[in-house]
Amino acid sequence: MRRAPIHKLALLLGVAALAGCSMAPKYATPDLPVPPTWPAGDAYLRQSEAALPSYSYRDVFPDPRLRAVLDQALANNQDVAAAIANIESARAQYRIQRADLFPQIAATGSYRAIKGANVQGGTAVGNGGAGVRETITAQASITNWEIDVFGRIASLTGAARQRYFASEEAARATRLTLVSDVAEAWIAYGLDRSLLQVAQKTAEAARESVRLTQRRLDGGVAPRSDLRQAQIVLETAQADVANQTTLVAQDINALQLLVGAPVDAANLPASVEDAGSRLREVPAGLDSTVLLRRPDVIQAEYQLRAANAEIGAARAAMFPRITLTGVLGFASDALGSLFDGGNFNWQAGGNASYSIFRAGALRAGVDQSEAQRDAALAAYRKAVQSAFADVADTLARRGTIDEQLRAVRAGRDAAADNQHLAELRYRGGVQSYLEQLSARQSLYGAERTLANIQRVRASNLVALYRSLGGDPIADAPGPVATSR
Repeated sequence: MRRAPIHKLALLLGVAALAGCSMAPKYATPDLPVPPTWPAGDAYLRQSEAALPSYSYRDVFPDPRLRAVLDQALANNQDVAAAIANIESARAQYRIQRADLFPQIAATGSYRAIKGANVQGGTAVGNGGAGVRETITAQASITNWEIDVFGRIASLTGAARQRYFASEEAARATRLTLVSDVAEAWIAYGLDRSLLQVAQKTAEAARESVRLTQRRLDGGVAPRSDLRQAQIVLETAQADVANQTTLVAQDINALQLLVGAPVDAANLPASVEDAGSRLREVPAGLDSTVLLRRPDVIQAEYQLRAANAEIGAARAAMFPRITLTGVLGFASDALGSLFDGGNFNWQAGGNASYSIFRAGALRAGVDQSEAQRDAALAAYRKAVQSAFADVADTLARRGTIDEQLRAVRAGRDAAADNQHLAELRYRGGVQSYLEQLSARQSLYGAERTLANIQRVRASNLVALYRSLGGDPIADAPGPVATSR
């Protein structure tokens, strides 16, 4: 007679063991759809292949002024705050889904009193033979707990977990973008400061030229056309000064929007050369598998893992669902004897359900999950290919920018010397003012071109930092979820 409970216990243990099964396909990391090394050639830096070193944005941007602005942005930017909130939402969703793996236990209690002349037993109170019968109950119950025999709930939980991890990578991508955008805005401010200085310098020289030409006109040495040409140069330079002053103010506004707070003027660069000279080179001769560190690539892989897990849930939905229900509790006519052994009672049961006919909906659900997995796989491969193209394009620019900068700087120096010689010849009466004007305009254009190329070089270092994926997970700037 006592062997029946043992058999029941063995049956429950067997069911629990089956609950560890999973029908999700085994996940395998896809092969990288990119070459094993970076492109090489005349347009690319020739560097030895090396393993990816650990580096953070503090290594790439060592200038304490820029780092202060970056730290301020990571603390105050609203896009980062929204990304962190999305992580918390995905984490909560994962915990909600995981809770379905465990039984939900509810406790209830009740008190009931019946008053009447015909009440039998119980506790009698009152006059005239009238009495009150009191009934007190307390019970705990498990309602419709699904035994996850075929891994449906486990697969859904795994999918939620992978999407939670994907949300962390989305937040890391937001931080990476913010760091790059702030660095770009910081460099843009330096560029506009340089262009403002060029315009101011040109306006000052043009003002002196107008003064000199006016004296030559008054002395009958120069025609009125020379004075008008000098005035045109002056007015053009003054218009550029006004425009560049506006751009500098707008650059500050853009930085404050990214940072989410006022930016200390002491943390801003004096010129584009000042900004660009404070950036460090990021190692470019790296194996292309470094792209697996990029947050958008990692996010795409987690989405692929989630889609793969959902195939298991769709397959498990084609099999029966087994649920258990149990109730245990106490009932008594008196509170003092509620937990006496004789007042204990229990009830247990099970249920199995299976859809006999759904016109192929369950099979279609599996097909849909597999198609979504294939789409996620394509998205993952495209993310890797796009990342490789980003780095290759950035390296192509990096491989030629120094030579272009050297040539532009040499041209600027030649234009400056030519302008100086033209001014001496004009003052000596050897050539016309038109030649001096042309030399001055050439110098003005050369200085603006040099400033813009210096900005391109600095921005290329920022772009290389962004395209390589930036910081490792452990060193990512800003708040990083560590529950993984």
